[in-house]
Formats: sequence, structure tokens, C-alpha cells
Amino acid sequence: MAEKPVTFGRAIVLARKSKKINQKDLAAMIHKDDDGGPISPQYLNDIEHDRRNPTSDHLIRQFASVLGEDEGYLFVLAGKIPDDLREQATNREQIMESFANFRRNLTNG
Repeated sequence: MAEKPVTFGRAIVLARKSKKINQKDLAAMIHKDDDGGPISPQYLNDIEHDRRNPTSDHLIRQFASVLGEDEGYLFVLAGKIPDDLREQATNREQIMESFANFRRNLTNG
């Protein structure tokens, strides 16, 4: 039987548990970008159970920093291209070539 792919939520759970951080403490360490307040433990629980995805690059980067995860890995699991890269991606041919290389590296690696 094939192993289920890791989701963003599952990656957060695994990293959080490996750091021995409970949900309440992790939620207090991750701050919303609009008012700077922490996310709620319920919001984190929803993320960990794949009921919600982080709403911004800011949140993904914070999860990566706090949990010691690679942000590129978390962006892929969240199904998101960072805003700064998307803004720089203006050349259609370069985008297509880069995506083809990305796909090739994942499927042949």
C-alpha cells in the first residue's frame, strides 16, 4: 500500500511534536500579520487536521522559523507560491521551464 503524502497540517504536527511543543504554546508563537496577535489554538488545530490552510506567506514563514522547517517545503505542502517569487515570475518561458524542472526533479529524485 502506498504511503499517504504528507500534508501541510501533518508536517506541522510532526515538527511540533518533535520539538515537544503543545498546540497552545505553538499557537502563541505564531502571530497574525494584520494585528500582530497570536493565532488561536483552534485555528492551529484546524490547520493540523487539514481543515484550513495558512492564509498568508507570513504565517507559513513563521511556522518554518519556529519549527525549524524549510519554508520552501512548507510552501509546497500548502500549495502556494510565495508572493515575492510570483511577483518576479514575469517571463512565461522561464516559468514553464522552471516548473518542468521542478516536476522532473520531484518525479525522478
